[in-house]
Amino acid sequence: MLNIVLFGPPGAGKGTQSAKLAERYGLVHLSTGDIFRQHIREKTPLGLEAKGYTDKGDLVPDELTIRLLESEVKRYPTARGFIFDGFPRTSAQAIALDACLAGMGSSISCMVALEAHDDELRRRIVRRAESSGRPDDARPEVVQNRIAVYHRDTAPVADFYRAAGKYKGVDGIGEVEEIFKRLCTVIDQVKTV
Repeated sequence: MLNIVLFGPPGAGKGTQSAKLAERYGLVHLSTGDIFRQHIREKTPLGLEAKGYTDKGDLVPDELTIRLLESEVKRYPTARGFIFDGFPRTSAQAIALDACLAGMGSSISCMVALEAHDDELRRRIVRRAESSGRPDDARPEVVQNRIAVYHRDTAPVADFYRAAGKYKGVDGIGEVEEIFKRLCTVIDQVKTV
């Protein structure tokens, strides 16, 4: 199996690139953000619980996120692999993901991190709010908190994958197709190892 964690701050382009990568490599694209937003729209108990956190730009607690993701992974027992978009966001989630995949006889192939500076991220998030109807992206204080939470709580997850020799950084600035080519170059190298 090819299992990729596509990593980066809010607005780095994870959703856009994950969809393209899933298609190219025949992977199941699992976006915790999309899954939570669906639960919130449907007003499920999980969605209502998550909404209290996402409305403030905070991370949904590990236990809730892990439970959600494990149930999604188990829905695809014959998958060729997964691209994890927005997960893991903490070291506890990375450990839980490893355990979940080990139970399937697999593991994470690599973490590919889209790297971009905060000013560019803010510009992208504002554009995303205008084009995608995501009201949470339209409030500057929520956007700033989301970026701060990423630096404080999420960015350290990269160290977990660095220690395992699975971290690959990719320049996330440029046109969508340029960035996609950079990502494919890294993933193709991982596949041949």
